[in-house]
Amino acid sequence: MLVGVPREVKNHEYRVAITPAGVRELTGRGHQVLLERDAGAGAGLPDDEFVAAGRLVQPEVAAAHGLPVVALRDVVDDLPAPR
Repeated sequence: MLVGVPREVKNHEYRVAITPAGVRELTGRGHQVLLERDAGAGAGLPDDEFVAAGRLVQPEVAAAHGLPVVALRDVVDDLPAPR
């Protein structure tokens, strides 16, 4: 499977949806990972670490490519009260 991981674009968002260890795990199981250039920069994870883990260099990763995309979502603060 080919999985795309975009760079987060929200203000003050420094996380990345996958780490080099996660890339290594996926590629070790036969998957390919496309990670957008500088996706890990905000988290202090340079592209070189992802390349060493087996990801493919890609200037941009978009859902328009038809790839399954792994991305971050906002934390939900308003959960319904338990019954």
